[in-house]
Amino acid sequence: MQKIALIVGAGSGLSASLARLFASEGITVALAARQIDKLNDLCEEIGATSFATDASQPDEVNQLFADVEQQIGIPTIVVYNPSWRIRGPLIELDPAEVAKTLEISAYGGFLVAQAAAKRMLQVGEGAILFTGASASVKGYAQSAPFAMGKFALRGLAQSIARELAPKNIHVAHFVIDGAIRSATRQESPDRPDSFLDPDAIAQTYLNILRQPRNAWTWEVELRPWVEPF
Repeated sequence: MQKIALIVGAGSGLSASLARLFASEGITVALAARQIDKLNDLCEEIGATSFATDASQPDEVNQLFADVEQQIGIPTIVVYNPSWRIRGPLIELDPAEVAKTLEISAYGGFLVAQAAAKRMLQVGEGAILFTGASASVKGYAQSAPFAMGKFALRGLAQSIARELAPKNIHVAHFVIDGAIRSATRQESPDRPDSFLDPDAIAQTYLNILRQPRNAWTWEVELRPWVEPF
């Protein structure tokens, strides 16, 4: 059966690296984002299909999976990559922005995982992968909303990993502990390899997908060699 991967929260960073790597492995790729114009070049490059979706809205998530299933097939690899971040002193935070952070970082992860699991249970296999951050395990000062969202996403992953693993669905959470290199964010010459390379992160996702089910990992932490922890 042809494998299909759905990457939710797709953009030019880690998700683009994942999409290219999956495509190079012969996996059909679907990309979902709120704004899909930015995905045109990537879709053309790797032959992916894009879908406009707000992952924090139940109706849109359900429509996304229905559209992917109808146009491509049932995705048996689903990656949840969106997040939203606001910073500031606790007493100055805008409650509406805090709610938005939780909706995108955590509630959307639940919606996507639920829709994915319904279909994976039907076919008897699958993998649901969640992208976390340093904030998944460390709540930094003036970053309470992001910590709340990422802690919740990690809790979701841990809970459903225990529920779904015996049903042949591999759930894994990735703690990305450090800055990710990009075209606009590069490490200084005196600190080589101090940023995470998105292609290297993507390779770890693929390695997790390839694990035999008698030795599954539910969580992995990735950080540059100089990152304190």
